[in-house]
Amino acid sequence: MNRALPDVRLRVPTDEDAFAWHRIFADPEVMEFHGGKAAELSVYEELTARQRRHDAELGFCLWTLVDAEGEVLGFTGAQPWPRQWGPKGEIEIGWRLGRAHWGKGYVTAATLTTLERVRAAGVSDVVAVVRQGNERSIAVTRRVGMELSEVFTHPATAEPAHCYRLAL
Repeated sequence: MNRALPDVRLRVPTDEDAFAWHRIFADPEVMEFHGGKAAELSVYEELTARQRRHDAELGFCLWTLVDAEGEVLGFTGAQPWPRQWGPKGEIEIGWRLGRAHWGKGYVTAATLTTLERVRAAGVSDVVAVVRQGNERSIAVTRRVGMELSEVFTHPATAEPAHCYRLAL
């Protein structure tokens, strides 16, 4: 089924977005593949500050995802892979969306915008690391043309983490 994607806007995260992300990500369903619960507010404050630096230095970041009415839905964007395992040195795209907005095309629309922006910033290829079983995120990688390239063992869970790749 082909349907029109919703209008979305990506903006550099503000200080206030840390509060919105903390609230949105307090849902255990949203965090199922991210530790099961929201981090402390201070983690989101640091994350939004780091994303502002990424945007200023790299031209991309994990942007706050807002709908046509300006409601914060979550985030979508790109950043250098932040961990000591996995695709070190690569640019990772990622997303996290509030449960009330799942299944409406927001992540796909925002990810396509992300790909355009990182391409314009000179990035030649991207990865997305998705935990095994996260079928919603795996579906997004397929919709935007990514292909499974390798599988890493997630050190905290010892479960497979699938690395999808896309040449831009």
